[in-house]
Amino acid sequence: MQKDLGKSFWKALTTAVKSVRQFAYHPVPARPGGAAPLNRRVGLALGGGFARGLAHIGVLKVLVENQIPIDAVAGTSVGALIAAGFACGMTVQQMAEETRKIRWKSFARWTVDRLGLATNVRMEGLLKRVIPCARFEDLKLPLAVVAADLSTGQAVTFRRGELIPPLRACCSFPGLFVPIEYQGRLLVDGAIVGSVPVGALQELGVDTIIGVHLRTNGPRYTPTNIFQVIGQSFQIAQSLNEASWRKFCDVIIEPNANDFRWDDFARAEELICEGERAARAALPALRAVLAAKPALIPRTAMAG
Repeated sequence: MQKDLGKSFWKALTTAVKSVRQFAYHPVPARPGGAAPLNRRVGLALGGGFARGLAHIGVLKVLVENQIPIDAVAGTSVGALIAAGFACGMTVQQMAEETRKIRWKSFARWTVDRLGLATNVRMEGLLKRVIPCARFEDLKLPLAVVAADLSTGQAVTFRRGELIPPLRACCSFPGLFVPIEYQGRLLVDGAIVGSVPVGALQELGVDTIIGVHLRTNGPRYTPTNIFQVIGQSFQIAQSLNEASWRKFCDVIIEPNANDFRWDDFARAEELICEGERAARAALPALRAVLAAKPALIPRTAMAG
């Protein structure tokens, strides 16, 4: 009997050692779709670009199809509109369908005002029709919307309260649209203080940041009208502040927007396809980042 007990003991011990060795030397299989470990919080920051920003929809399409987790979103300018649609639960297909209908008159009209040439007051009705959430608290994902205070030059981040006024404000392209007066501030497009709102994401508690930047080669021609002057000035300002947000991103997805004008809404399908192409190219880098352990020491927070 003692002999049988000894055999059983050694058999159990051998099995336990094999199990420990298998655990130690064989990695745990990845979760389907390259999903992140449970202790990771992934944030997506969508930059500005006016009509070019429709490429964000293509990026989202690829991320969703490949089950890349997104726990929080932030946006400025058109990126905030796409981020808000996603955060409220709109599907990529719904967003794509809505963008195919958008033209200048859908959200703006010319006006006579000492602070701008046009007003985006029509955007309020458009957003109320398309986005079924009136407040940040109604959203399914945490959202940060970044505008700029024209009086102080500071970034202003909205995370709670009314949703539509901050969205209008962060899309008020200075020099073109009349600034939005809201909560005692004179607000304009947040892209002037940061083209990709990475800082706002850090404040939502994420440890992994995916930034989406609409790539252009910067000024390539001499402006011939006021709209080109405004647009080119924006591009110069954005190129100068790129370093301030790039270093905080784990992965940067950059759709090529070189061949698109600021108001190319009629080319929505092409822009969406360009976003898809850029996101697919970034998938290996995304999966590598998500498979790694989150950093034990948080990165230094940036302003914005």
